[in-house]
Amino acid sequence: MFKLHRQLAQDCFVLGDFPLCRLLLMNDANYPWFILVPQREGIREIYQLAAADQQQLLRESSQLARVLAEVFEADKMNIAALGNVVPQLHIHHIVRYRDDPAWPSPAWGKVAAEPYTDAGVAILLERLRCALGTDFVFSGTVADEE
Repeated sequence: MFKLHRQLAQDCFVLGDFPLCRLLLMNDANYPWFILVPQREGIREIYQLAAADQQQLLRESSQLARVLAEVFEADKMNIAALGNVVPQLHIHHIVRYRDDPAWPSPAWGKVAAEPYTDAGVAILLERLRCALGTDFVFSGTVADEE
């Protein structure tokens, strides 16, 4: 049974689900920063997913990256699966701008996280509501998952 890693639950808002992945919003308003987590138990690496799940992950990641790049008018999309701290497979999708606080360095640890306000999350969700498509289901509430 899938359970979101406690660190991801602590650091993120749960936005909803694609067919394979849970979509999270990192609670850092410095960047539009999203995380896809395949809803499969015990998976640490992409190659550990079944072949069909690997293909679905690529479809969902590509769809998300395209939507984020368009909606947020990205200069660059940073997409990465590191997993050095959180062992559960998760893919970061960070919208980058040439004038963001960390450019051109990686976003990790460059500046302190700026938590979202409730209004900030609501605005972000409204921008995404129609763009994510019919295979994405928003969660009933945007809150940390236990």
